[in-house]
Amino acid sequence: MHHPVEAQREVLQDLITHAQHTEIGRKYGFSEMFTIRSFKSRVPIHEYEDLKPYIERLMNGEQNILWNTPVYWFAKSSGTTSDKSKFIPITEESLEDCHFQGAKDVLSLYYELNPDSDLLTGKGLVIGGSHQISSINEELHYGDLSAVLLQNTPFWSTWIRTPELSIALMDEWESKIEKLAMSTIEENVTSISGVPTWTLVLIRRILEITGKTTLKEVWPNFELYIHGGVSFTPYKEQFERLIGGNIFYLDMYNASEGFFAAQDNPNDEGMLLYLDHGIFYEFMPVEEYGKPSPQTIGLQKVEIGRNYAPVISTNGGLWRYLTGDTIQFTSIAPYKIIVSGRLKHFINAFGEEIIVDNTDKALAVACNNTGAILNDYTAAPVYFSDKNNGAHEWLIEFDAAPENLQQFTFELDSALKSLNSDYEAKRHKDIALRMPLVKVLKKGTFTEWLRTKGKLGGQHKVPRLSNNRKYVDEILALSK
Repeated sequence: MHHPVEAQREVLQDLITHAQHTEIGRKYGFSEMFTIRSFKSRVPIHEYEDLKPYIERLMNGEQNILWNTPVYWFAKSSGTTSDKSKFIPITEESLEDCHFQGAKDVLSLYYELNPDSDLLTGKGLVIGGSHQISSINEELHYGDLSAVLLQNTPFWSTWIRTPELSIALMDEWESKIEKLAMSTIEENVTSISGVPTWTLVLIRRILEITGKTTLKEVWPNFELYIHGGVSFTPYKEQFERLIGGNIFYLDMYNASEGFFAAQDNPNDEGMLLYLDHGIFYEFMPVEEYGKPSPQTIGLQKVEIGRNYAPVISTNGGLWRYLTGDTIQFTSIAPYKIIVSGRLKHFINAFGEEIIVDNTDKALAVACNNTGAILNDYTAAPVYFSDKNNGAHEWLIEFDAAPENLQQFTFELDSALKSLNSDYEAKRHKDIALRMPLVKVLKKGTFTEWLRTKGKLGGQHKVPRLSNNRKYVDEILALSK
């Protein structure tokens, strides 16, 4: 926190030293690199498809390609931009110095804020992923990130974690929710970690089984919910109602590629960027994406409130790798960020440049002003036709639907105008965009769609926004 730029220089030097005699290190001349400028000029920015041939060779048992220590594990990514899976290499260094260190830091920062906490006198309920560990051969294995982490955690972690590994790694999600609920009700659960959508499903089932009205009645010592994967803004009201007491909520930014950031203060939405965990960061202004030679900047030049796409080099063997997320800085002393969306998850069909951060906040306002409670949503453009100009079509599942959908739509539209001046300009007198079209889906529609994609449970999530109608049309066809 006090020496961020120096910490990052040290991280890059360490990464290059480790990998200088690997295949990629020899290709780009790592042994002759002595500055950040030379690193950026020699190594191109990579997306997954660019690194895929190297990763496939690693999965065939070759070593010393992207990193100088053996790779035995791969995190099967649950990205929503493609039906195809990504396999991210996991090294011993990325496990110990990034993922596990990040988790320890979350707890350390929490105890710094709450020195009298009883968190570790009880158990942390971990709602893991939905893929069993699979073996490529006797040495090489893959699974989703949470499964890989659970499989590799030290033996003592079972003393402070629930449920047992066999349940945590179940991949049939409906049975898993049932077993998670039944096996943890009698435990002294003090914290939960998981994606909000599936955590809500579990909490509701636990309350159903126990006949209690709030989670605090089931687990009186419950004090912390650690969430990530999607914005918590649309869900917070539901959690507060179902938990029924004051607890702490902490957001963390943990992906297959690395543990990037976590809130160090629940009252500050920004997450502290972890700068000494084996990841070197560059930040690409989003308008650079798609250019032949996109430019990136370092920490010293970032601006608060601007959208950047992180480009990372890691101790897992990823080099100048574009994660696909977009972030904004909320503070630069220390460096804190929020996740604002995905590079490919936005709507800009009419120059409106709507991002997920806009829609999450606008929906929270609309729900608050109409008494609605949101479950899940997606949105996409409706293109110009002979009879109508453009619009945004919203498919929304409510936990509690608004009494007046027209009023909800008006509140949503008004909030988006206040959050995004480009949207407001396009909505002026309905010239480019007319009022949003909001369609209420019956409960379970999104779950059914995820099931058809083989993406039920865990870190899988509904794409919030798309610049084309592929997802929306699929879901509408399913809901007929």
